Amino acid sequence: MRYGLFLLLSLLASLAGAVEFDEHTRHLSLGRHLDVFEDVRGEATIEEILSPALQGSFRRLDRDVLNAGYSRSVFWLRLDLRFRPQQSRGQQAWLLELAYPPLDHVDLYLPDGQGGFHLARRTGDALPFASREIRQNNYLFELELQPDQPMRVYLRLQSQGSVQAPLSLWSPTAYLEAQPSRIYVLGIIYGVLLVMLIYNLFIYLSVRDTSYLYYILYIASFGLYQVSVNGAGIEYFWPNNPWWANAATPFLIGSAALFGSQFARSFLHTAEHSPWIDRGLRIMMALGALGMVLALTASYDLSLRWTTSVALLFTVVIFSAAISAWLRGMRVARYFIIAWSAFLLGGIVNTLMVLGYLPNVFLTMYASQIGSAIEVGLLSLALADRINAMKEERARILLESGRKLEALNQELANSNRLKDEFLATVTHELRTPMNGVIGSLELMQTLPLDAEQDQYQKTAASSARDMMRMVNDILVLTELQAGKLYPRREIFSLRALFDGLRGQFAPRAEAKGLAFELELADSLPDTLEGDGAKLSQSLGYLLDNAIKFTARGQVRLRVRPAEARQGQLPLCVEVIDSGIGFSAPADDRLYQRFHQLDGSMTREYGGLGIGLAICRQLVGLLGGTLSHESRPGQGSRFQLRVPLALPPQAPRVSVQRPRGTAVRRPEDCTVLVVEDNAINQLVTRGMLLKLGYRVRYADNGAEALELLRHESVDAVLLDCQMPVMDGFATCRALRALPGCERLPVLAITAHSHSGDRERCLAAGMSDYLAKPVKFEALRELLHDWLLCRTVDGARA
Repeated sequence: MRYGLFLLLSLLASLAGAVEFDEHTRHLSLGRHLDVFEDVRGEATIEEILSPALQGSFRRLDRDVLNAGYSRSVFWLRLDLRFRPQQSRGQQAWLLELAYPPLDHVDLYLPDGQGGFHLARRTGDALPFASREIRQNNYLFELELQPDQPMRVYLRLQSQGSVQAPLSLWSPTAYLEAQPSRIYVLGIIYGVLLVMLIYNLFIYLSVRDTSYLYYILYIASFGLYQVSVNGAGIEYFWPNNPWWANAATPFLIGSAALFGSQFARSFLHTAEHSPWIDRGLRIMMALGALGMVLALTASYDLSLRWTTSVALLFTVVIFSAAISAWLRGMRVARYFIIAWSAFLLGGIVNTLMVLGYLPNVFLTMYASQIGSAIEVGLLSLALADRINAMKEERARILLESGRKLEALNQELANSNRLKDEFLATVTHELRTPMNGVIGSLELMQTLPLDAEQDQYQKTAASSARDMMRMVNDILVLTELQAGKLYPRREIFSLRALFDGLRGQFAPRAEAKGLAFELELADSLPDTLEGDGAKLSQSLGYLLDNAIKFTARGQVRLRVRPAEARQGQLPLCVEVIDSGIGFSAPADDRLYQRFHQLDGSMTREYGGLGIGLAICRQLVGLLGGTLSHESRPGQGSRFQLRVPLALPPQAPRVSVQRPRGTAVRRPEDCTVLVVEDNAINQLVTRGMLLKLGYRVRYADNGAEALELLRHESVDAVLLDCQMPVMDGFATCRALRALPGCERLPVLAITAHSHSGDRERCLAAGMSDYLAKPVKFEALRELLHDWLLCRTVDGARA
């Protein structure tokens, strides 16, 4: 009886200190509203915490963030929340964010409705990523709060590393809107590291200087450390390996110290000029290697404390080595000093925050990442300056001996050959930033630009598209070599496929003064089953070569059926040109990667020499054959035979886009964007805003349906491939909602000529648009479906 009375009195007393907020609240920092109890022994249970004795031991936090540094204690956080809406509303969801990913154990206790508390969620980086209620790198908990009803929440924190508790309360909408700024910062940091890594890898492949190799290993180690400590590692790379999630941090710190010290030794030549500095760097290498061993064999607590101390000592030793080199007159040391100064400052700030001497704010949390990004860029300048110094020295030596000049030129020519390692360095990660660049350049076209700026924009857009094509070609070749591509069986429109090829390559041919002819046999059916995308891609390589190597005359694309069988239709496609022709080698060198028949052709016509190699492998993947005939000066003929199937007969679904004069303005129309990819969502939203439309957005189909139940929109841009509920299922469910029967639903498809077209229309979608979304195509689509229709859906 007395115990229950005490809990009641404690709850009533807590209401005076409860943090209050209403429906207009977007974000609250909860640091100074927390009561903290340090359980030194770490054995207290929730029942003991609720006892009168320990309730009185809680102390109000007088800082914005709990920062206990390295501590073996368990920390209990008590938080009283009270949702007091200004207008009467029902239950509302809020997000409680604990923005410190390296915590080992995080337990959330909520009221059980009977005067006690129960364990509602147990997570932490010592548990698999699936233990998190919301799959984010930070810890997010959803709280359902009733109006004017207080809620007390307990959090139990335990970690072998630093204990930090930056706790905040978010409305779901505000949290989603705040994520892009954080993503931009991390994207810039990781982007700098990735670009510098690839850049220096290419330089290493060219000059074979081991300094670049050690620098690449250092960047990789430090970049992966940042991925680990920011929570991205356990989210994307090792979600089911909690042991490595903890061990990775000290292991990568030790690895960075090891390779960073070796890089400094090689770059500054300490063994030749400063033996005592060189011995210090060797010791740092040994300490870093020991840290890597401890991370794999000892406790996380011991290894992390060891490597953190090594990191502080490492920055001081490296800085001392740079000062020594500068005093010796080494000119590249100036960049080295500035670079390590930035890294030293960032590392000290971040380490002091981890140890509890500085508050946990955005600057201190990301100080080492920001400092490392600056350091990597400046060190690349130092390496570039070192290259210039090496060139000057090399030129002086080459002037002394013609024989050495010839040998050096041969060495440089051999080192400039593309290696198989080049393919491994190009990853799918390049596609997302390139799509962002192309989308941003599209948006720039909507801004008022002077003549010079317009020329720069067009040059950048053209260069970005060319680079994207080369990246895609290399990625396709890599996937083919790795066996990651396989043929698909989809229904596609044969005439639409070849009309698309004509629309893509006919303008290029006409720009060179060539005639482009498409001969499509009338006996061919329009609808076939097979992999239309890979067939179109294969023919694209042949047409690109035909136009490139033809100066006058014509390029002809001839399509006819081969020997048909029951249910099958082998297709024969010929690409014929009147170009320069060639003498075909007896072996298969014509289809080898990075091979061209003549060095003069390489200089005159350019290219990577991988188009025919990719084409032949794609055709082989489709079960077809590729042959050629050519004579010098008399043109070439490439013949492609691919087996296709006749699809089962089904009613054809068609779409008729309304056209006419606009009767509405974009400012009067609201467009709902349903897209799960943050970058694509950002670019599409930017295009719509440039066009003047009001924009709402949802991350998946379920969110879109919920929004449409409460709000009305004028059109929906719907991605076909999404988690939770894909675009086809979303459209079917959407059509069942009241008032949505005639709502324009515009699909965003990956392939405009594949079976996705029929699937979109069959699912009830109004029209479709192919990726990547072009600004003018989007403008025309929305003009016809929104501006030419009245509010009730009738045509103008």
